Amino acid sequence: MADVADATVRLRWSAPLSAGEQRLPAGRARTGRQEAVCRTGAPAADGAGEQILARGWLRGRPAAVTPAVDTVWGGGAVDHNRSGDRQAVLVLDTGDAYFF
Repeated sequence: MADVADATVRLRWSAPLSAGEQRLPAGRARTGRQEAVCRTGAPAADGAGEQILARGWLRGRPAAVTPAVDTVWGGGAVDHNRSGDRQAVLVLDTGDAYFF
């Protein structure tokens, strides 16, 4: 395995993001009503990865939302097992912080 020089993930929510400006950190950009992209930098091969903090403010107050993370660019690397390229989780409006 070889290290990936750079990568980008897409963050998608099942509910629309708020219409106001989302203050996104450097390396992140809103790309649609319900999505943004995030540059991850160079993740190492066989590494555990590192935390990417991404907050999304949603329109209204949905009782539940499903955020999803997709790999959209892997610096030209070829991954023969694409099953880990898409992750999603159900988040309920309980007032708790979620990490995934």
